[in-house]
Amino acid sequence: MAFERDLTLEVPAAEAMARTMACRGPDAEGVWTSRHAALGHRRLSIIDLEGGAQPMTAQVPGGEVCLVFSGEVYNFTELRAELEKLGERFGTASDTEVVLRGYLRWGDGVAERLNGMFALAIWDTREDRLVLIRDRLGVKPLYVYPTRDGLLFGSEPKAILAHPEARRVVDADGLREWLAFVMTPRHAIWHGMRQVEPATVVTVDARGTRERVFWRLETRPHPDDLDSTIARVGELLDDTVRRQLVSDVPRCVLLSGGLDSSTLTVLAAGHLGAERVPTFSVDFVGQTDGFAPDDLRGTPDAPFVRAVAEHVGADHRDIVLDHAALADPDVRRKTLVARDLPVGFGEMDFSLYLLFKAINEHSTVALSGESADEVFGGYRQFHDERIRWAREFPWIAINAGPLDRDAVWLDPGVRAALDLDGYRRGGYADAVRGVTRLDGESDLEHRMRIMSHLHLTRFLRFLLERKDRLSMAAGLEVRVPFCDHRLVEYVYNAPWSMKNHDGREKSLLRSAMRAKLPAAVAERVKSAYPSTQDTFYVKALQEQVRELLRQPGHTVFALADRRKLQAAAAQEPAAVDKLGRLGMERVLDVALWIDLYRPDVRLP
Repeated sequence: MAFERDLTLEVPAAEAMARTMACRGPDAEGVWTSRHAALGHRRLSIIDLEGGAQPMTAQVPGGEVCLVFSGEVYNFTELRAELEKLGERFGTASDTEVVLRGYLRWGDGVAERLNGMFALAIWDTREDRLVLIRDRLGVKPLYVYPTRDGLLFGSEPKAILAHPEARRVVDADGLREWLAFVMTPRHAIWHGMRQVEPATVVTVDARGTRERVFWRLETRPHPDDLDSTIARVGELLDDTVRRQLVSDVPRCVLLSGGLDSSTLTVLAAGHLGAERVPTFSVDFVGQTDGFAPDDLRGTPDAPFVRAVAEHVGADHRDIVLDHAALADPDVRRKTLVARDLPVGFGEMDFSLYLLFKAINEHSTVALSGESADEVFGGYRQFHDERIRWAREFPWIAINAGPLDRDAVWLDPGVRAALDLDGYRRGGYADAVRGVTRLDGESDLEHRMRIMSHLHLTRFLRFLLERKDRLSMAAGLEVRVPFCDHRLVEYVYNAPWSMKNHDGREKSLLRSAMRAKLPAAVAERVKSAYPSTQDTFYVKALQEQVRELLRQPGHTVFALADRRKLQAAAAQEPAAVDKLGRLGMERVLDVALWIDLYRPDVRLP
């Protein structure tokens, strides 16, 4: 969008930006222009495969309105019926047209009426106005970059960085945000770029930029007793899964055998009736037989996956990966490009991407249990007395010391100059400032409300972006029923005494679903996303690190501690601990990021 230029003459720039989104939308593409706006779109066809093409336009008295839209609106059928009663006429069966017609009828007030995951942009030629809207929990990403006479926007930073006006600068503040793991609202790491906040409408015209928040995670009294709360949780989940199964393409469920994914599987099976619910899980060669418990994973997934699949008669497939696939440098490159940043999760990202890629051969839509831990209190830090009262981000406090993600690879001088601890302290103070306390709320209840708020408004954003980027890079749309805003705000306001009523994690969810799940699954202790225990993977990692060390002039060594990297690469593979492995993953990612993105990194 630009107010001082004719963008009908700059179609190639819009097309170049849209091309970077080809993986997100492999089925169709399009660019629409007017004098001051150019909207590009890549489509992953889900609803109304023929009629839902974008950009979608509507001719109206006084001009034209154009929409580009990423995501899904789950209540589009109800909204369509409401709009038809108001006189709107439809030419397609798509949810995209419902959003467009909704805007024509209600303006940006359409945002409050949408139940779904979405990031959308509307150009209204009647007023030369851009309207950007992002869903309540931030399931779908949306980035903006102000220019001298307008605004660049896109679903991912790479789309914006493809435009010649966007500068690839990461300054000291960007480095702090990237490394501190605090997820500051709006921050996008790249200097000059920012994220549109969840539940926000951004309006841009010749008068300037305005923002309106249409939903907040607010503190409210919870009037229901325990039995009523458990029943309501079950009702909300069942309705949400029903809505999110709507699709004109094959859909499935990601099944790990844990409480969250098993819940979605049995509810989906109930709605599909005679149709067998397709399910997929990820595993590693030899891992089930040779599984060794650790502090995050007490049991292998496979036996519980089988129990749920047999329980509902699922059409189940195991995606089994070996160390060679995980260590493939091309997989590292694809996952890094998908995420635009060197986040350093290594094979846990690689296996997720490979899982999504394999699923895409059978299904285009998948339901995922992401965010149940944030909503219901599933993480260890919710149940650790020391962490509950720590005045820092819980996911930092629980990993302090032995799993300090920065100390394992970052040059000590760079770390000191960035003052990451100070940055985290400031971020924490800002994050807890807006959490309202109910009259009569005990210190423990308020403290647990703060814990919940931090996870839902900060930590969850990282996980949702990870899931969205890696799935869309494989042409797979992942839906997250536990992010339905009705469920989130209801459970958020349930007191901790209910969320922990049986002394276990996710008590409300467990109680709501116990009768529908195999007993072993209903009682299973939380297990983290699986990670390979194959030392051959570590050996391959070390070989790649040694290759990097043979490039002493590489820019990565302006950030990385070369001696720690050398020490990790020289150990016996079986002796490499979590710290060493984590450090190697991060440095390989940073080096590749520098090679691919050529960032202008400005140290303090």
